[in-house]
Amino acid sequence: MKKIAFSPPSLLLVCAAALTVWAFGSCAGWAASAEEYYSLGMAYFDMGKFEEAEKWLNRAAAADKTHAASEYNLGRIAFETGRYEDAAKHFDAVLKKDPQNVMALKAAAYTRIKTGDFGIAEGYYQRVLALTPESADDGYNYALVLFAVKKYAEAEETLAAHEFTLPDNNEALLLYARAQAAQNKIEAMDSYAQWLVNNSDPKVRYEYAQILEKAELYARALEEYRMALAGLSPDSTDPKKADLRFALGRLLLIADPENEEGIAELKNAVSEGFADTALLEELAQNERISRARRESVRALIDEAKRVAAGLEAQKIEAENAEPLETDVEGRTEGPGEG
Repeated sequence: MKKIAFSPPSLLLVCAAALTVWAFGSCAGWAASAEEYYSLGMAYFDMGKFEEAEKWLNRAAAADKTHAASEYNLGRIAFETGRYEDAAKHFDAVLKKDPQNVMALKAAAYTRIKTGDFGIAEGYYQRVLALTPESADDGYNYALVLFAVKKYAEAEETLAAHEFTLPDNNEALLLYARAQAAQNKIEAMDSYAQWLVNNSDPKVRYEYAQILEKAELYARALEEYRMALAGLSPDSTDPKKADLRFALGRLLLIADPENEEGIAELKNAVSEGFADTALLEELAQNERISRARRESVRALIDEAKRVAAGLEAQKIEAENAEPLETDVEGRTEGPGEG
């Protein structure tokens, strides 16, 4: 389908178009009116007045000459205002008439990521890369979708096809490392290490340390666990401080079974909310740890259960608590007051 390019309207053009529509209404030629409607809509779009922009673009969309451009920009407005399902419908409408419209394909794919329809997004990105195979950004987005649907090998392969961008693209390099790690590939160590040369993030260090631990590179793993723990904010939930402490304590016990620090870290982990009794039980059965240390771990299992029960009770109490009400003078009133 032939595409029509519309240049951004100047204020003079907007005023002229508005005057034309006001003065002549339906008497003006339809083709001219459609272009005027489109110009008005885009002028409002550029000013961030999306409600007005939608009104004029919807009128322009009724004409064949301005339909595709209007639908596309209506989709952009819907996306900008968080109406992702509506945005998807507009982009799909463009693609129904023009299946090879790369801009609409990219927009439709990204919108489907927002709606959680990764399978549909995957199909769109396949079409984008078939049309523009040189696009590294789209290769990353496609790999991101593949990773989300757990097609880790395909994600790695897609990123490798744009390997020239990996050293210079932090997001692509990290996704590359994570795709390799999800496949338990030893190469993930090098990819993580390369990312950490110019970046530092506790979550990434935690992931890297786990890979090092699996490879039995204990000294390096301990170093990364400690660095991750030191850089973690107190309110972090991904990873949680308690999870990091458990990982550090477990590795200390495995690397040096007589080390008191390992048990101390495990106790800290439990006191801070670590409640995965399955992992504690697995550690308690690890023959690489001395019998005395295994008994200490078993003792922590009961404590972890008590901590978990207490956290669950606090959660239920918070959910059932009556919210305080504020009266007209601004005073807070609890239940039964007043």
